[in-house]
Amino acid sequence: MQKLRIKDGCDHYPGYLDRRVQTELLSDIRDIIEQAPLYRPQMPRTGKPFSVMMTNCGPLGWVADKSGYRYQPHHPETEANWPPIPARLMDFWRSLTRYESPPEACLINYYAANARMGMHRDEDETDFNAPIVSLSLGDSAIFKIGGLTRGGPSQSVKLNSGDALIMAGPGRMLYHGVSRVLGGTSSLLKEGGRINLTLRRVGA
Repeated sequence: MQKLRIKDGCDHYPGYLDRRVQTELLSDIRDIIEQAPLYRPQMPRTGKPFSVMMTNCGPLGWVADKSGYRYQPHHPETEANWPPIPARLMDFWRSLTRYESPPEACLINYYAANARMGMHRDEDETDFNAPIVSLSLGDSAIFKIGGLTRGGPSQSVKLNSGDALIMAGPGRMLYHGVSRVLGGTSSLLKEGGRINLTLRRVGA
């Protein structure tokens, strides 16, 4: 398994998932989306819609609306509990992190060709010792990783379908985002675009 160090605490695993495993995982994700449909979150206060669509699986799911960012156990539109995290994703978490506690949330973001994600850091959790695991499916994206403060210098990394990325330790609170999706770079999703899966431990 190839590992590329981007920054201290931020590691890139190109081609972590082969095409067969990507296809199997995509089938799992489509089953989740049937139960917990993709929806468009809103920015706090302004209510401006995100350019990405999202859903979750696991005991908790991350949501955003005019009242703020938070984790909750149910879908904001259907009010049904989130589906469980698939077993293969739990296996990937254990294999990549060796962390003693399982993830409690898997955020599923769908990026159409024009979708972006501004620079941010994941800070709605209480357990910052736990790593964050990101898996990419579909079209490639330009991932930007910065420092511990907003607006500082950043570097760009191309994430392809099947790639994994881990942010842990000193990399856990780095600002990061997606500046561009490279349409037509993968045939995995028949509708095009990119799915990003982010496994997180919420509580200590």
